[in-house]
Amino acid sequence: MSSPAPLSPELLGLLDSHDEPAVLLDPDYRILAANSAYRRVYGEAGRGRKCFQVSHGYTVPCDQAGESCPLKGCLETGQAQRVLHLHQTPRGEEHVDVETRPIPRADGRVHYVLEIMRQSKVASARPSAEKLVGRSPAFNHMLGLVQRVAPSEATVLLLGETGTGKELVAQAIHELSPRHTGPFVAVECAGLTETLFESELFGHERGAFTGATSMKVGLVEAARGGTLFLDELGDIPLGMQVKLLRLLETGTFRRVGGIEPQKADFRLVCATHRDLEALVRAGEFREDLFYRISVFPIQLPALRERREDLAVLAEALLARIPSARGKRLGRDALAALRDYPFPGNIRELRNLLERASLLADDREIEARHLALGPHPARQENLCPESGEIIPLDELEGRYLRRVSARYRGERRELARLLGVSERTLYRKLEGLREGRDHGQD
Repeated sequence: MSSPAPLSPELLGLLDSHDEPAVLLDPDYRILAANSAYRRVYGEAGRGRKCFQVSHGYTVPCDQAGESCPLKGCLETGQAQRVLHLHQTPRGEEHVDVETRPIPRADGRVHYVLEIMRQSKVASARPSAEKLVGRSPAFNHMLGLVQRVAPSEATVLLLGETGTGKELVAQAIHELSPRHTGPFVAVECAGLTETLFESELFGHERGAFTGATSMKVGLVEAARGGTLFLDELGDIPLGMQVKLLRLLETGTFRRVGGIEPQKADFRLVCATHRDLEALVRAGEFREDLFYRISVFPIQLPALRERREDLAVLAEALLARIPSARGKRLGRDALAALRDYPFPGNIRELRNLLERASLLADDREIEARHLALGPHPARQENLCPESGEIIPLDELEGRYLRRVSARYRGERRELARLLGVSERTLYRKLEGLREGRDHGQD
């Protein structure tokens, strides 16, 4: 490959026109020049080196190290690429939204690539008291979607199990949006009756009903200029879904007992742990409303899908729990948590750590302080009472994973208690591990 021509003043001017860190790369991944914002963050060491060496410490390009490479995609397609990576910086690893743009010459070939790096303001790969915390591929995929949709006005639907941190992600979307100076108003939809929901959402006029002694501003009005977060959207009464749909389609509403229409001005983020498509098929959720709120769905990973994050998450949570400050997880405690299924996800992890911190007299939290034994709330996850039919092998797998994670005695004794031979127990546990390794857990 021939050497690229000397950089023109126009190219250098393009580089310096960006406020975010940016570099100019050649097709061989070499950093040719950097703007002042890049030099402030990374210093002068990058010039002349390969981008993957500087950003990741790799000896080969990102795509050969198991990651997506935006530069390669840019060269192959001739189009801009964007991906979220963990980058090495003088402050340690940080989440960086990387965008590459091809710069073709007169012959149409891409001779240079402009790479722009935007550090995430809402996530950290290290323990943090305020930010989302994680570094696993599942977390990074979710964060990449958050970074993409946040600057827009698009409605976001957060999907995931209970306890995965949907409200924290909604707040992160708000903080990254143009509406970040406005209010963030959260509405817990579960448990609200139709009458109460309408009053909470739209407010009411004085005298609208018995007990309405004064005018009340609703949460839609309180969210003006900011973000309205509807948590557990799947629990909204069917009758109220019509009025919510009208609000979204017209941008107006009326207070309960009112006549004059009020103008709404908010960005909508919704969340649910329920299967909305199944609810639509069952006639329990309006199809037109489903399509209106599912413009940009984001699946939040369960904690068992991001076990690489357990250590950093636990450290971050310990720093946020008043009774746990100054305490740390022992090696056996962390090992016990890694074997635990976490049906309650991050919320359950926080509760376990808070209880353990109160039981630990010393600074170190041990496995015995975590109390990972049977708990009534977890029995529902093993054998749901919702009428769901579970294949017997899946039910057996759930039970074996649970008892093997909690039983502290000899495997021979566990086999005896289960009524099988030690060899049979070993074979079944190996089958579970192989299933987990192949992504079936």
